[in-house]
Amino acid sequence: MSHSRLSMPRVLFGVAAALLFLSPIVGAQTTAITGGTLLPIDAPAIEGGVMLVEGGKITAIGAADAVKVPAGAVVVDATGKVVMPGLVDTHSHIGGIGAADSSGPLQPGVRVYDSINVRSSGFRRALAGGLTSLNIMPGSGHLSSGQTVYVKLRYGDSTPRTIDAITYRFPDGAPMGGLKMANGTNSIRNEGKGGFPGTRGKSAFLVRSLFIQAQEYRAKIERAVDEDGNPDESKLPDRNLHLETLLEVLDGKRIVHHHTHRHDDILTVLRLAEEFGFRVVLHHVSEGWRVADEIAAAKVPCSAILVDSPGGKLEALNLVMECGGILEKAGVRTAFHTDDWITDSRLFFRSAALAVRAGMTRQGALESLTLAGAEMMDLQDRVGSLTPGKDADFIILSGDPLSVYTRVEETWVEGEKVFDLSDPKDQLYAEGGYGAGEEISPYFCCYDHLMKKEAN
Repeated sequence: MSHSRLSMPRVLFGVAAALLFLSPIVGAQTTAITGGTLLPIDAPAIEGGVMLVEGGKITAIGAADAVKVPAGAVVVDATGKVVMPGLVDTHSHIGGIGAADSSGPLQPGVRVYDSINVRSSGFRRALAGGLTSLNIMPGSGHLSSGQTVYVKLRYGDSTPRTIDAITYRFPDGAPMGGLKMANGTNSIRNEGKGGFPGTRGKSAFLVRSLFIQAQEYRAKIERAVDEDGNPDESKLPDRNLHLETLLEVLDGKRIVHHHTHRHDDILTVLRLAEEFGFRVVLHHVSEGWRVADEIAAAKVPCSAILVDSPGGKLEALNLVMECGGILEKAGVRTAFHTDDWITDSRLFFRSAALAVRAGMTRQGALESLTLAGAEMMDLQDRVGSLTPGKDADFIILSGDPLSVYTRVEETWVEGEKVFDLSDPKDQLYAEGGYGAGEEISPYFCCYDHLMKKEAN
């Protein structure tokens, strides 16, 4: 009994501490976005609406007479503006292309996470274009060039400038991302030498072979038990990071983000996905319009692009602006991506606008830049729409999102303003040319300065 009495204050203290830890938004500042046209994406537009943000989350959204602005809230007047979710780019290369090298065609264990320069001006350009969540990819010169990484552009004053600070995380704490794979001419290299395929058939053969190795690797792990059926580490196979990654794919943890253009290459990907049971998003799909019904029947989403490989690529010969609308009509969940620099992140809205001009619905086009992309990255519970409980990632536009005259005026991430067009420093990223705003060390001495120093 005495033990219980002595423990009770500690229990109460522990409960109180836990409540404080679990309730970080108590007393947090509320921000109210008022007066603008709100485009929640998952609900009808709200004219002159109100959105409340607290603790980095959206806490309420609705008509002005339905959502009360708390006393003491910071009010952002968006009258005459449009407010919508931050854009989601399912395929970007900002920060530098890294991951696999030329030593082999299949390197799923390599991480682009370890190759990204987060101080590249590309991240600021993305914010200037209204992008807030990205799937950063390695290149497409391999059948698998490695793991992608999903990042949230937390570029406010309170966030360290490191890849760790902006990366989404799996529940186990590992960097969140998918697996980049490719087929077609990009991965047919070296005339079939050095392990790379020389034909489309050999490409599929190599992929199939490695997935079979992954299945056999799993079987060896499952057989590593003693006579009583308990795990026996001495019987485990040697660790193989490539195969471990493929097991995450086979288990559904990682989505395959698959570069594919021609209709026959698209169908090859669908066959492999069905054979091995992995989740896949088809990227580019220049000829997706030719096999839209087959893609729809497989229930596979597409991340399309409307401009590909300036200067010419035979696989993109039949790329048409009508593709997005045809896919949508067939029932395929469709997003767009930048493939930055192929489409500059600052011009992402143009993809949706051109798709509407070519037959896609307005609603489908707006979803293609937001919620559809979030779904393709398993982030739909956090971003992609202005929904209470989701992260307060949103943008304020000067006008209609599909108008060529509209500007992104502000970008907010988790309730913090991280881009402001009225700030000359941010305006540089919005309007400057290649490399504008690249950081230079304050200790860097230019050639002219050195010459003057020597002369003196």
